[in-house]
Amino acid sequence: MRRPEGLREDSPTLRHIEQQIDRLTTHPPRHAVALLVALALAIGSSGCFGASSGAGPPPTPTRPTPPSSGESGIHKIRHVIMIVQENRSFDSYLGTFPGADGLPGAGLLYTACVPDPEHHTCQHPYHDPSPVNWGGPHGAVSTLDEIDGGKMDGFIRQAEHKTSGCFETGSAFSPGCNSEFLHPDVMGYHTAAEIPNYWAYAHRFVLQDHMFPPTIGWSLAEHLYGVSAWSARCTTSSPMSCHTALGSKPDTNRLDGLATPPFEWTDITYLLHRRHVTWRYFVSSGLQPDCATGAMFCAPTHLTAKTRSIWNPLPGFTTVQADHQLGDIQPVRRYFADARSGTLPAVTWIVPDDRDSEHPPAPIVYGQAWVTRLVNAAMRSPDWSSTAIFLTWDDSGGFYDHVVPPVVDGNGYGVRVPAMVISPYARRGMIDHQVLSFDAYLKFIEDDFLGGQRLDPRTDGRPDSRPTVRETIPILGNLVADFNFRQQPLPRFLLPLWPRR
Repeated sequence: MRRPEGLREDSPTLRHIEQQIDRLTTHPPRHAVALLVALALAIGSSGCFGASSGAGPPPTPTRPTPPSSGESGIHKIRHVIMIVQENRSFDSYLGTFPGADGLPGAGLLYTACVPDPEHHTCQHPYHDPSPVNWGGPHGAVSTLDEIDGGKMDGFIRQAEHKTSGCFETGSAFSPGCNSEFLHPDVMGYHTAAEIPNYWAYAHRFVLQDHMFPPTIGWSLAEHLYGVSAWSARCTTSSPMSCHTALGSKPDTNRLDGLATPPFEWTDITYLLHRRHVTWRYFVSSGLQPDCATGAMFCAPTHLTAKTRSIWNPLPGFTTVQADHQLGDIQPVRRYFADARSGTLPAVTWIVPDDRDSEHPPAPIVYGQAWVTRLVNAAMRSPDWSSTAIFLTWDDSGGFYDHVVPPVVDGNGYGVRVPAMVISPYARRGMIDHQVLSFDAYLKFIEDDFLGGQRLDPRTDGRPDSRPTVRETIPILGNLVADFNFRQQPLPRFLLPLWPRR
């Protein structure tokens, strides 16, 4: 366990937390659940996550130098960075953000009251100050039940859903198995008190309050869509043999199988390679944030740049292998080196390990510190003056959201997630109400670097059988609206990794 910055190694609080984590590996499930609750209380009541980074206040903001090579409009952005965190809904993080399409109601009197079948009542949204959360099932079948034809009333029902064999499989921490021990927390929301840096970014730059994951599926499908605008299973080496596969988590029901490599359809790196546009996919080395099978909990497995996984799908694409670009999938330490030296690629993806992912039950403060470190590195970079950061979360994690997702091509969208644009050219303090999805990121990349070429089997030179060219769906907004390329570039906005509470 890496300790929070600013916390002494000999701190009694840190020793206590580490002891609790060590005990989780040796106690049976019933005791382990109780220990996790104790750990959450210890973290929430301690000052360890309120400690500063020890580096003092952030430097006085300085304005980056605008690009000087004559670019205009979208082409002022020469570096796109996509940071993808795990498993949070918009309402659970920003449902009380001023001016956003947040939790319906006034003050603390929220009108939504979601049925709680096990306790024969309903729950209103409530403030949850705990940095450790549980969430609920969020595979394709669970998500459809949570949406419930637009009623948005299945979140507690899914969280309380019991799965046979929970204890025998060692997955008693799963939200599908925990209703005997814990009251589901899917109706809880956080505020700036728990995630001040995220709220600060939303105030300073652009908050998008209608960002939807591209599918009703879980992490694997979302990350596949994030690099290729599709999630499929292929039966032969032909891209035309592929058919949509969103998959469903085993703790709900099987839907249509899981997408498994090789991934034969066309991904965005194929187009980038043809146009000699640089890209890198940066992977944090550690434990995987989720189970490779989609189960909520499992034995830990390692995540590295060389490990093909849910969060690192590109090694499974035939195009990446054929283009000899496996070397562009790098450990995240290379990102920090590139940022320092001013050699960031044109297109960057960054995915976290378990500790920093915010995937329940990872403490949200670790994830916020991780994202802040990534953003600070970009802002300190010589490349900052031509950079746009797109920050989002891969799916809702089973947490409540009140906005009904639009239906597109039968595969999505999923339950709404938080999203922001951070850039010197971002419209300061804007809330973007456009309907967006991760497909909008690919559309922006295509417009910026590829002359508007889409992942379109009719025109991209590599036909596949995808049902929809997602970047062209009429409902999809345009991220260019979040920028003002004529404005004086916004100053750097460096934040402490561990802000005081």
